[in-house]
Amino acid sequence: MKVEFYRHQLGAAELQSVEQTLQSVFLTTGPRTAQFERTFAEWLGGGEAVGTSSCTAALHLALSALGIGPGDEVIVPAMTFIATVTPVWFVRARPVLCDVDPATGLLDPEEVKRRMTPRTRAVIPVHLYGVMADMKALAQTCRERGVALLEDSAHCIEGSRDGVRPGQLSDAACFSFYATKNLTCGEGGAVLTRTPSLAEHLRRLRLHGMSRNAAARHSGPFAHWDMDELGFKYNMGDIQAALLLPQLPLLNERLTRREAIARRYEQAFSALGVQVPSVPQGARSARHLFTIRIPDGGRDRVAAALPRMGVGCAVNYRAVHTLAYFRRRLRHRPEDFPNALRFGEETLSLPFYPSLTDEEIDFVVGCVEQALIAS
Repeated sequence: MKVEFYRHQLGAAELQSVEQTLQSVFLTTGPRTAQFERTFAEWLGGGEAVGTSSCTAALHLALSALGIGPGDEVIVPAMTFIATVTPVWFVRARPVLCDVDPATGLLDPEEVKRRMTPRTRAVIPVHLYGVMADMKALAQTCRERGVALLEDSAHCIEGSRDGVRPGQLSDAACFSFYATKNLTCGEGGAVLTRTPSLAEHLRRLRLHGMSRNAAARHSGPFAHWDMDELGFKYNMGDIQAALLLPQLPLLNERLTRREAIARRYEQAFSALGVQVPSVPQGARSARHLFTIRIPDGGRDRVAAALPRMGVGCAVNYRAVHTLAYFRRRLRHRPEDFPNALRFGEETLSLPFYPSLTDEEIDFVVGCVEQALIAS
């Protein structure tokens, strides 16, 4: 048996949706993108969505639109993907790394308070593996300090915590539709905000800072466009939107299957004494990744063994402060963020997608058990 790390769920409905777009006028940002933005915002409970080319682009746009720039500090977790941090440098601000909760890997609100200075202008919590950070605590702290709150929700569309969903307590939430995400178009992203003026600013910035996009020029009377400010080329196109639209109604159904897979994994690994990152009380995980923890240096040996046994796996992620570029630029020691360091050295992501069968799940567990014994 061979179990890939990821298998997408795209099929006939997505093919038909893309075919309809190919037969229409627009391939770039047009009516299908606008339709997706409306539907996506409604699915998340309100606000305005702005489609982008990636979550990295979404974070860069949001930081730019919020006015973050040179001399400003932005607090980010040390346990995350590099793209949470690099957009802070894009706007020439300074990323301030912060340690995470030892059980969940999520940004620790108390650590955030300790890291704040008069130069702190924004905080970016990451909803790691699909579990939301403590947005109520973070939002209160940011309100008290007059600091912007921007969510990296690349792993979390379906999640909630304490009755709060992504984008409800922050200035903006940024999402990813990368190839392995629960909602995917291969490459893509979005920003959700409940501030109309910020949404309008994001729409301008994502397309060069122009006052009118191609869809507006095509559908309305002739009028010259202008360039109001320096922007970027970060817009989502209608082909990407066409891939996303048929998947939205299926998110909850697919989450139900992911929950069942997670429970089967958790029961099996509990019997083996293998730890998994915890989900806080009051949180509903989006179940983007299923990750186990292998301490004492055994993670890399298991990661090397599983593909030879027919099981795909991945490391999500090494703590950013241990990576070469970050070491050179920020000059942190590995032990400066001990909880993030342990997550980065111990966690391993296993196959986890709705089409995974019970037989495949049991095969994965058996292979992990064998690899642990051999290591």
